[in-house]
Amino acid sequence: MLELPSALSDVALLVVAAFLYPFVWYVTRGLPGLAKVLARAAPLLVIAGLFCLSLLIAARSGQPEPAAAGKATRGAGPEHAEVLPPQTAAPAPVATQPAPPPPTQTRAATRDGDAAAAPAASAAAKGGSWDVVPVLYGTDRLRKEGPQDGPKRGAGYGAERARRLELGRALVTVPAAHRVPTIERPFALRVPYLQIVLYEQEEDPRRHFTLKEIKPLSQEEFLTLTRERLAASHAFKDQALVFVHGFNTAFEHALYRAAQLAYDLKFDGAAFLYSWPSGGGVIGYGHDRESATQAEPYLKEFLDLVVRQTGAKSVSVIAHSMGNLPLLNVLRELGPALPEGVRLNEVILAAPDVDRDVFANLAAGIRPYGRGITLYCSANDRAMSASRRFAGGVPRAGDVPAEGPVIIAGIDTIDVTGTSTDLLALNHSTYAEKSALLNDIALLLQTGERPPERRVPILQKVSTGKGAFWRYP
Repeated sequence: MLELPSALSDVALLVVAAFLYPFVWYVTRGLPGLAKVLARAAPLLVIAGLFCLSLLIAARSGQPEPAAAGKATRGAGPEHAEVLPPQTAAPAPVATQPAPPPPTQTRAATRDGDAAAAPAASAAAKGGSWDVVPVLYGTDRLRKEGPQDGPKRGAGYGAERARRLELGRALVTVPAAHRVPTIERPFALRVPYLQIVLYEQEEDPRRHFTLKEIKPLSQEEFLTLTRERLAASHAFKDQALVFVHGFNTAFEHALYRAAQLAYDLKFDGAAFLYSWPSGGGVIGYGHDRESATQAEPYLKEFLDLVVRQTGAKSVSVIAHSMGNLPLLNVLRELGPALPEGVRLNEVILAAPDVDRDVFANLAAGIRPYGRGITLYCSANDRAMSASRRFAGGVPRAGDVPAEGPVIIAGIDTIDVTGTSTDLLALNHSTYAEKSALLNDIALLLQTGERPPERRVPILQKVSTGKGAFWRYP
């Protein structure tokens, strides 16, 4: 990614605008009078607005904040506490019967470099400005060598394939002012489809998700830290949650998403990420599909490690988008090899970018190995629409075409179209970006209650000749 110095960002914006505007002028030449004027004036207004906004942000970022009692500063204070999300991070889940009172979550704290965990109070409760969420990861991305700039201390990973499994732990800061279910990141102005940053606001853990540390670990270190997390868990006692990301996801953003899920779900067990070598670019669909497929042996090795050796008594998995295909293939192979009496807790398949017939074959084969399987799909997921066109018109499992969603016996299919009515939204990450679905996932992990309308009374049950599915109104 090419980053321009902040002093040149506004000049660069004007240069790019000057380069592109003649094209706008040319393509609008055939419009009638008033439409032509509006079409040619609108880009100028947008550019002027962005220019003023960048100046405002630059001015604000250069002003020191007034000192406040208990505020954390870089290099001292609560960023040295490894904590779990506060109990107030998300709204109370909806249930058909009185839900058990939310358990008090004890925050497991460790000092940098110290493997021994001990209960500690929340950084936010002490008046601090951010919390730190540990994410244990596995990846077959190739590690970047050399020093990492800024607050992202430690290792880094790109889109190249390492052809082996590497383990590690990341510490992700979450601002105390975090709003469920967003991932607050610095404002950035980029040239569309090109990895060119014209302006990017400076990271600040008081306002943004940031990376405090990315640290590769030996298997022994990895298992030690995992067992300590499990021992300190209360609300999700001895539970592990594994997140597998989808298409167009850089390693760092995958960490932010895994941390946001753990934080907003108030998940105090061991949170894991498996990150396969996605290119993190919108034009790399073919590259990502091949990278996801080649990652299957390493994902299998990682899940087998989590299930067999960490000591977790319950392991749940959330897969998103293109991450569903390698997960389904791995679970089909891993399931029969699970120790006697060992099953996965919940398998949550969010917007699967998988051919619906392939999905039906694979999903039916993993039913015996999980306590429950839930499919979230949507009719207004624009990423699914694009993927369907790329695949020659064959619907994806994450679609809800005119004939209805995929229905498989023993799998709860939930149409989440009604949770997002924004005409401009991509609607591809609804599972993590809508509080209603986060509440449902939290209840699934805690209770596993079924059928779905018993967890969420507003769900509408729709009966078809192939079976039933559920829909948000």
